[in-house]
Amino acid sequence: MAYTIDNEKCLGCGACAATCPVSAIESDSGKYKINADVCIECGSCASDCPANAIHK
Repeated sequence: MAYTIDNEKCLGCGACAATCPVSAIESDSGKYKINADVCIECGSCASDCPANAIHK
């Protein structure tokens, strides 16, 4: 099961994208999404999200 970002909780701060070691997190008009084809499911994005908006 891939990680997903709850855009209702997301602050748009970009902490998740900055910490992702494989650049799997993309922003489209301030909304972030995780590219499941690139994600290695390491969990660093979920750990660094200050809004707790990323879940598996």
